[in-house]
Amino acid sequence: MAVIEFKKVNKHFGTGSARVHVLKDIDFSANAGEFVLILGPSGSGKSTFLTIAGNILSPTNGQVFINGKDISTYSTKERESLRLTDLGFVLQSHNLVPYLTVKEQFELADKVKKSGNLTPDNLTGLLEQLEISELIKKYPEQLSGGQSQRVAIARALYTDPQIVLADEPTAALDSKRVKVVGEILHHLAKSQNKAVIAVTHDLRLVEQADKIYELNDGKLTLKN
Repeated sequence: MAVIEFKKVNKHFGTGSARVHVLKDIDFSANAGEFVLILGPSGSGKSTFLTIAGNILSPTNGQVFINGKDISTYSTKERESLRLTDLGFVLQSHNLVPYLTVKEQFELADKVKKSGNLTPDNLTGLLEQLEISELIKKYPEQLSGGQSQRVAIARALYTDPQIVLADEPTAALDSKRVKVVGEILHHLAKSQNKAVIAVTHDLRLVEQADKIYELNDGKLTLKN
């Protein structure tokens, strides 16, 4: 069964003559154990898709199911719990807390989600894979764009979410590290039976993906 599924999802912004139809009758599914790419240029609706998948925005119409349950039926408390425990976000803006060191970013996550996070040994292994172990005492302002991106990826994976949603996760990375991140996301899906969904225009990730969709002008097409 799909862990996340869209059925005829539409999203409009604005009203009257300013109304824009951003997502158009989107059908989508991702299973546990899959690394799924959604390819598309800027302005195609990728970020809107991701925020709906992440239960941050609601569709204008259509349904979004997580583990077979229509999330429009969730209470506010259930929505908050879903984002905290089941969803991990890798955002293009990184969203690191500026006054906390890299190590403290993970300690903050422990205070918000008190159980079920990666063990210290698993976190050490993840930081080594991402080549950021030596950065744990640095503040975000001391990191390059690529380093910030890799820290953001580690922080999203730290809470051990069932579904990982990534917005341009390799935008600031060179080809060598794109391959590393692609391998980590693919391995994460397979070894831990997670659904990993990345929206991107980076074709360098294609060889790592199990399923590829293309989003253009608000319409989603399965490519393989």
